[in-house]
Amino acid sequence: MVISVANTTYTPKRRISTNVGYLIAIVLAVIVLALLQYQYWHGEYGRADYEALQVRKKELIRIRDEQLYANSILVADVQDLKSGLSAIEEHARLDLGLIKPGETFMQLSTAPITYSRQIAPPMDSTVESVDSVPEVEKPTASQ
Repeated sequence: MVISVANTTYTPKRRISTNVGYLIAIVLAVIVLALLQYQYWHGEYGRADYEALQVRKKELIRIRDEQLYANSILVADVQDLKSGLSAIEEHARLDLGLIKPGETFMQLSTAPITYSRQIAPPMDSTVESVDSVPEVEKPTASQ
């Protein structure tokens, strides 16, 4: 700002102390902001802890949902057991291997079938063979 009065120009002197004051205030504000940012990203209860808590929360929700599903199955089982004999018979068949009189038990293999592309080795002539099988007595109706 320049003021001109009767052919004399007046330029006000800048006060250096106010500029230094502003500079110190800005530096302090930047330091405080940097410390706050550090506390936010890396400090206790900061962003990293928040992310870890979110992951833990999702894991606990998944476990809770699995437990709720298992509990609903158990509640349905209890209701079936209280309501009729068919559920009791089903449990006896599955868990205890119950077979009713007149039923035939058949067990199917669930083993995978494997095929080999290699040629089978020739049979050795030293293998013993069984010529006869002893007969088993058939039970009679009176026994």
